[in-house]
Amino acid sequence: MNRSTAIALTALAPISWGSTYAVTTEFLPADRPLFTGLMRALPAGLVLLALARTLPRGVWWWKAAALGALNIGAFFPLLFLSAYRLPGGMAAVVGSVGPLFVVGLAAALLGERPTLRTLLTGIAAALGVSLVVLKAAGALDAVGVLAALAATASMSAGTVLTKRWGRPEGVGPLALTAWQLTAGGLLIAPVALLAEGAPPALDGRAVGGYLYLALANTAIAYWLWFRGIGRLTATQVTFLGPLSPLTAAVIGWAALGQALGPVQLAGMALAFGATVFGQLGVRTTARVAASEPASPQALVPRPFPDARREEARELTARRPG
Repeated sequence: MNRSTAIALTALAPISWGSTYAVTTEFLPADRPLFTGLMRALPAGLVLLALARTLPRGVWWWKAAALGALNIGAFFPLLFLSAYRLPGGMAAVVGSVGPLFVVGLAAALLGERPTLRTLLTGIAAALGVSLVVLKAAGALDAVGVLAALAATASMSAGTVLTKRWGRPEGVGPLALTAWQLTAGGLLIAPVALLAEGAPPALDGRAVGGYLYLALANTAIAYWLWFRGIGRLTATQVTFLGPLSPLTAAVIGWAALGQALGPVQLAGMALAFGATVFGQLGVRTTARVAASEPASPQALVPRPFPDARREEARELTARRPG
């Protein structure tokens, strides 16, 4: 698969997530962020787990739990809390700082050095999303803003750690997605029961909304997202994030009657341009693992895999005993 195809498929995930705000406010029971997060994560995780038929082993039990907590268990409730308490666009603009979070974390954990170009692109993306929501009126809800900011930080850390840890040998992105969704859903379940009580009564409209969120918006979208993390740099992946608020704005205009003026359209163009620019000219040099000390040999170009294996055989043959 070439890089353009990987980018296009990964972009389908944030485009799908852009519909979350509209579905949450128009179809789902009000003021049930934990239950909504649970219904989005756990059914999707169990379906993918049945398809993957693979369980974690060894250290991947706690790694899957940690990634599930960051990407799902904390992110989903915080996301829905912000969606309930803020206009969709305002929650999105707080989340638009995600690329800057990832750039900083990727520098610390992945060795992806931030460039001025990358930082300016991240600022442009956040500015563009901000222009899209300038139409939002009224006082900001502090809890909603903090929830959106915490959700962004959680997802950013999960994205970088997913890239750093990779996947166990022989395990594909389907299984990795299943582990995280299941672990995250199991973390949300007791908290939802204690904080919100018994599940609410659901009508057909709510059932349809939850089915959409669990299957298309979560199972398929997160599989594409984690698949993309394995093929692209963390910075490339996170710069696809602005597609989510842009999709939310388009849905708000097309389906909810929300107006888009010249300023909002200019902001959409700026954010989309930053998204495209964030995919161009990215260097994908190999990173030395953090556990390996730097050495002079690391500066010497490595042989191709076949040559490296042959070299290892020769060294083994010369070694006494």
